[in-house]
Amino acid sequence: MATLRLGDIAPDFEGDTTMGKINFHKWLGDSWGVLFSHPADFTPVCTTELGTVANYYPEFVKRNTKVIALSVDGLESHLKWIKDIEEVQNVTLQYPIIADESKEVANLYDMIHPNANETFTVRSVFIIGPDKKIKLTLTYPASTGRNFDEILRVIDSLQLTSDYSVATPANWKDGQDVVISPSIPDHEIPAKFPKGYQQIKPYLRMTPQPNK
Repeated sequence: MATLRLGDIAPDFEGDTTMGKINFHKWLGDSWGVLFSHPADFTPVCTTELGTVANYYPEFVKRNTKVIALSVDGLESHLKWIKDIEEVQNVTLQYPIIADESKEVANLYDMIHPNANETFTVRSVFIIGPDKKIKLTLTYPASTGRNFDEILRVIDSLQLTSDYSVATPANWKDGQDVVISPSIPDHEIPAKFPKGYQQIKPYLRMTPQPNK
C-alpha cells in the first residue's frame, strides 16, 4: 500500500459505524473532516482521546469539521466501550466510530505499521478538505496521546490559508499576524491586505489576520 500524500484524494469507503452505515465521501459532504485511528477499544490513552474529542466537539462544529474515529475492533465492542468513555470522561459521544474488523479502511489509509505492531493501527490523523483532498497527516505511536488543541490550530490555519494568500508562522494561533505569500508582489499588497503590513525581509512580510 502506497503512503497517502498531501493533495491525494482521501480514499472513499463504505463501513459500519456506531451511528449506522456510511459512505465516507457522502458523509463528509461539503464539510472538512478529521479521520483518526486508535489501536484498540478499552485502552487507557484512547479512552482519554475520544473523551477529549467529545469535549471539543463544539469547536469542530464551529469550524464546519466532522470527526470520525476508527479501530479494528467490532461494532459491539465499540458500543460497549462508548459507555466507559462517557462515564469516565463525563461526556456524550456525538461522533461515530468506524468498526474495521476486516482492516479494509486501515489498509486503505496505511494505518497499520508492521514494525510498530502487526495487528493494531497506529494513532493516525488525516485532515480532509471539502474537496476530499488530504490536507494534513500525522502519525503518533500508540504510547503517545494526541494534542487536539494542535489539530484545531491546524484546521484554523488550513481554512485561513485556503481563502487568503497567506501562510501561518511557527506557533501561530488564531487571531495572530500571518505571513503574506511570497507570490504576492509588494504593489498588490495594499489592495489585498488593507490592514497594512510589516516588511521584515523582502521575503518575510507580516500582516494582521485578514479574516479577523
